[in-house]
Amino acid sequence: MWASQGHSPIALVGQTKADVRDTMIELFESSIIRISKPSFMPEYEPSKRRLTWPNGVVAIAYSGDEPDQLRGPQHAKALVDELAKYKYPQDTWDNLMFGLRIGSNPQVAVTTTPRPIKIIKQLVVDSMKEGTDIALTKGHTLDNRDNLAPQFLKKIMDRYQGTRVGRQELAGEILDDNPNALWRRDWIERGRVKDHPDLVRIVVAIDPEATSTEDSAETGIIVAGRDAYGQGYILEDASIKGTPDVWGGASVTAFNVHAADLVVGEVNNGGEMVGYVIQTVSDTRIPYKAVHASRGKVIRAEPISALYVQGNIHHVGTFPELEDQLCEWVPGDTSPDRLDALVWALTELFYPDGVEEIITYDLVDEVMDRLLI
Repeated sequence: MWASQGHSPIALVGQTKADVRDTMIELFESSIIRISKPSFMPEYEPSKRRLTWPNGVVAIAYSGDEPDQLRGPQHAKALVDELAKYKYPQDTWDNLMFGLRIGSNPQVAVTTTPRPIKIIKQLVVDSMKEGTDIALTKGHTLDNRDNLAPQFLKKIMDRYQGTRVGRQELAGEILDDNPNALWRRDWIERGRVKDHPDLVRIVVAIDPEATSTEDSAETGIIVAGRDAYGQGYILEDASIKGTPDVWGGASVTAFNVHAADLVVGEVNNGGEMVGYVIQTVSDTRIPYKAVHASRGKVIRAEPISALYVQGNIHHVGTFPELEDQLCEWVPGDTSPDRLDALVWALTELFYPDGVEEIITYDLVDEVMDRLLI
C-alpha cells in the first residue's frame, strides 16, 4: 500500500540480514514478493539490499544486528519485524526514529512477539497516553488458525496453552518477571553493555543435546569472558538445534571467532561425547574440560544468580532466548539448555574449583533474601 501510494524510501528492518531477505522480502508466505501482484512486482537486488517498484518507490533492507546502518539514511515509512529479538533493539529503534523524517506522514509498523524488554514495554505504555500517535494491536495464535496446519495448532496448544510461555507466544501478553525465578530482567538490563574491555579469559560452554529429532531441545552454546577486574561478559549465544556435527561445528566456530581459551561440557549429559565431537570437527586441537554436576542445578545456579545481583555480569547486546530462559526458569523445573550452558561458563570463569567450595548457607540466604525484595 505504501509503495503504491508513492511513499519512498521505505526501511525494511529485521533481526538479521537473512531474516529480512527470507521472511520480509522473498521466501515465506507473507513476504513482499510472494504477496505482490504481477502488475506491481518490485525488482529485488540483494547485493544492494534494495527493492524497487515499477513507480520508482524504493525499500532498503537493514539488520537489527547492525544498528549503525540506520544512522544517517532518512525514510518516509518503515516496517520493523520481531523488534524484541534484536541484539541491539534500543539502538536500532533510536537510529530508525532519527531518520524517519521525510514525507507527509512518517510512520513505522512494528510486528513482534511481546517480550518484556525495555523498548517494547515503553511503546505499550506510550500507546496508552492521552493524545498518543501509537496504535497497539494484539492477536492470539488462534486468530490465525485458518493459515496454520491443524497438527501444529493442536500440538502447540496442548503443550503451551495456559503456561507463562503460552501467554506470551500464543496470546501476545507482556509478562512481568516470574516471581519464583532466580534471575530478574532489571538485573540483566542494568548490566547490559555494547562492548567489552580486554578479557583475560574466555570460555565456550556446551550443554549438549544427544538427539536431533523434531522434539529435541537445542544444544546450549554460550561464550563468556572475564576481565582483569573480576567482571564477567556474555559474548554470544550460539545455541543451535541439530546433530552433533552441527552443534560441534557451531561450538568450534564460536571458539575460533572469540579466540577462546577453553571449551567445557557437562559429563552428566553427553560431556564425554562433547570432547570427542569437538576434536573431530576441529582442524586443530582445542583445550577441553569435562565438568561434572555433583550438586543439584539450584545449588550451581544460585551463585551465578548472585553475580548478577551484585552487578558483576554484563550482557554484550541482547540475547532474547537466553534471557527468557533465565527469567522464566523456576528451581525444581527442568533447567533449559541455554541457562545450563551459561551457568557452566560463568562457573568456570568465577569458580573453577567448583561451586561446592563457595556455597554456604549464608550465601544462599543472601541470594534468596535479595530475590524477595
